[in-house]
This record gives sequence, C-alpha cells and structure tokens, in this order.
Amino acid sequence: MTAPHARYRRAVAIPAGMAMATALAFLPNTTATAADEAPAAVSADATSLSYVVNVKPGHGTSAYVKKAVGKAGGTIVTSYDQIGVIVVHSTNPDFAETIRTVRGVQSAGATRTAPLPTAVTADLGTPKVLSAAEVARAEAPAGQDPLEPQQWDLPAIKADKAHEKSLGSKKVTVAVIDTGVDDTHPDIAPNFDRGASVNCVSGKPDTSDGAWRPGASESPHGTHVAGEIAAAKNGVGMTGVAPGVKVSGIKVSNPDGFFYTEAVVCGFVWAAEHGVDVTNNSYYTDPWYFNCKNDPDQKALLDAVTRASRYAEKKGAVNVAAAGNENYDLAADEITDPSSPNDSTPGERVVDPSECLDIPTQLPGVVTVASTGAKGIKSSFSNYGLGVADIAAPGGDSTAYQKPEPPATSGLILGTLPGGKWGYMAGTSMASPHVAGVAALIKSTHPYATPALVKALLYAQADATPCTDPYDINADGKIDAVCEGSKNRNGFYGWGIADALDAVTK
Repeated sequence: MTAPHARYRRAVAIPAGMAMATALAFLPNTTATAADEAPAAVSADATSLSYVVNVKPGHGTSAYVKKAVGKAGGTIVTSYDQIGVIVVHSTNPDFAETIRTVRGVQSAGATRTAPLPTAVTADLGTPKVLSAAEVARAEAPAGQDPLEPQQWDLPAIKADKAHEKSLGSKKVTVAVIDTGVDDTHPDIAPNFDRGASVNCVSGKPDTSDGAWRPGASESPHGTHVAGEIAAAKNGVGMTGVAPGVKVSGIKVSNPDGFFYTEAVVCGFVWAAEHGVDVTNNSYYTDPWYFNCKNDPDQKALLDAVTRASRYAEKKGAVNVAAAGNENYDLAADEITDPSSPNDSTPGERVVDPSECLDIPTQLPGVVTVASTGAKGIKSSFSNYGLGVADIAAPGGDSTAYQKPEPPATSGLILGTLPGGKWGYMAGTSMASPHVAGVAALIKSTHPYATPALVKALLYAQADATPCTDPYDINADGKIDAVCEGSKNRNGFYGWGIADALDAVTK
C-alpha cells in the first residue's frame, strides 16, 4: 500500500495515495492542504542552503566554531548553545565539508537538498469540512458537545468516561509542533497558551503576535491536531481528549510545507524552555524519510533533532510522535524508500530502519504511536513494528474498511479547522494527539510525575490488544501486514490502545 510521495511524505490515500508529512492519510472524499506562506524566514539568495553544525554544548566550543563558520562562508542564523546546535546559511557548496574539518565540530550537514525557497503556494486541496448546515443540525445528549456523537474515537479510548471524572488540569500544556494553530477557533481559544506558542520556521523563534497561526492557504493540520487534544468542553462543536488542559502552537512547517531540521530543533528547544509538559509531533523531518547514520549530512540532522528532543524531555516534556502512514514495518531488516529527498529529486533506496531513522518518530525516548480505525484494528495505512510502535490510538481509516457504530457516520477523525470550522482527517497524525491527550491527563492526575513515569503509566494503563491475524484489511484474500509479538506487546499495537479513563483514575 505504499504510494508515490509528493510534497508531504506521510499522507496516503486509501487504497492508494499521495503524501503529507507524518501527517494525515487521505481517505475517500478527503484531501489535505499543503502549507502556503509562513512568516518570512531569514532571506537568502537562490543558491543558499541551510545547515546545522553540531558541537559540544556550552559557550566555549560554540564561540570558537562560530568564527570558523564565517571563514567557511557561512552566516549564523541562531545558535542553541544549550544543546550545541548552530543554524547556518551558506552559498558555499563546500561549506559542510569544510566546517567538518574544524576542531570542535562533531557533525555538520545541509538540512535540505534544494535552495532556500521563496514563498510559494502548494495547495493540494482541503480536508472534508463539515458544512454550516451539518454543524447546525448536530444534536447530542445532555452533557455532550454538539458534534461529540460523531467522535467515535473518544469512547474508543474511554475518554467520554474519563471526562466524568476529570477534564485535565489547566496547569498542563501540550505543544502542537506542526503547521500552526488557529487560536481564534471557538473550541481552541479557551484553552490556548499564548506564552508557549511561537513560529520556528526559520530556525529562530518569532514571537510576534499570531506568528504561530497558519496562513489563509496553509495546511489546517496543526489546528486539527490541537482540537483533537484540547478542544474545550464548552457547548460548542467537538470535545478534545483532554478538554481541560492548555494547548500551544509551535509552527515549524515552511512556506512550501516542509518540516526542516532547524525548525524542528527550534520547536523542541522552545517547548523545553517554556514549561511544556507534552509535545505532539505529527510529522517527519524533511527531506529524508529515513536519516542514515553513515551519511554525513543525514547524521548531522539526526544528531541535531536527537539533542533537541532529549533536551525537551530533560526539561520535563513527554514527546509523542506519529508512526507514519505507509504501512511500513519499521522493525523490518530493510525498507524501500522511494521518496527521499522529497524537496528536490527523490530516488528509490533500500534502507535498514535500525540504522536509518525516521525522526523524531524513532528517536530514543519518543512515544511512537500507531493508528487504529473504528473497529479497533490497525489502520490500513499505519506503520508498525515490534519494539518500534509503543502504543496505539484512533487515527481513523476508510469507512469501507472500518465503519463506526451509529450515530457516528465517518471512519475518519473529527477535528477543528481554521476559521471556526470542523472537519475530518485520518492518519497516524490523528492517532498521536490522542496519546498526547492521554499523557496530559496522566500529568494532570500526577502533577509531579517525571516524563519517564508518565510514559511508564501510559504503557501500563494501555489496554493490551492481541495481534490481528490474519490482517487482510481490504478483504481481497491477500495479507496486508504481519504482526509479531504477544498480546501484551506487539508490532501493531505496542503495549496496547491508550486508556484515558485509567489516566484520570489510577
């Protein structure tokens, strides 16, 4: 079920597909929007590339290397001395090779294979939006928000029962590291944390008012994710998994919709230093689906994002990431990657996923989330892998494959959309925020819990789910994926399906 990849890597159509970062799977009657124009990044000419230069954390080494950067033809955009990552622009085609020879440089590489872009639009369509009439006709039992009956995903993780006990704490913030969040949405505004929000597109924090919002033509992805996590239980629209916690927007996708290393590093560091308790990462870091340790450029990107994600966890954040939507077995001996680099000319390559990592999904300490559909089995598109997939949660699937029980009508996941709208998307991008929401509920219940303890409780409380065997999701007589492992931990569901009720009662 692997499809050719376009702008974004992880969106697929069911049964065939196109791409969007770890992001959302496009199902029947559903498409997604690529990003349009973000706040201006540092200007550069058409031949300039962006680089990360990794050194020993601290000011001493960084100061020495910074002088060498200038001599090698580089211009420093910003420096994260606390983790030893320097973001550089250079027009020198030999910059990376030159700077790697400098004393104190541990790794360095280009974060992209195409020149720094000018602002352009790459519109791939929109998600399935609920019409005003559909919203107006929505009815719900007492105590539920109007659209909640369409959210089959909430009872799938017992979030409806959890809300009878707790909605989560306002002292807990989940950062949505994504395409931007529309904080003016009526379901998001009550819970939005402006102080923990930022635009990181250039690799350097932009704190101007509203910089974290998507532009009019940009992807609604981050706004959808934010609503899944923390849409307020306020009599309007839908309900989030943790409707009492705070949510922030950390915008990291550039004008063309790419999630480059310098932006992702900035996002994790910002979250680390602004009291964020959980980060949700429904993307992969462009332009390589898998970053191989034996390639000097890819190694540098892997080093930089690893440092940043570890720093965020050290500062108290639980990092949650989507597993991806290509139906890959991430525990296989080899995977054929047809899509990298996705910002210039991709070529097919065979990689060992234990040596070439999908980041941040496969980084140490990150909670990797697989997706399930309305029948509670692995979504047709979801990546998986014994020892890689940590936990599973609803991300939706084709209604033809997994149809929800009435009154829900769509097998996709309902979420908030920019402009005060609601609509359906699906993908591991939609599964990850469910787990981020449950992690936020655990943190609300155990306010002094470390990230390690929150993760331990998340896995211990998950509902063990045995392998689906045989797995023939489209009933064509052919096995679509093979699950390995026991009921208590396997490649499809990890430790099991996330449990929101246990999160607020245990």
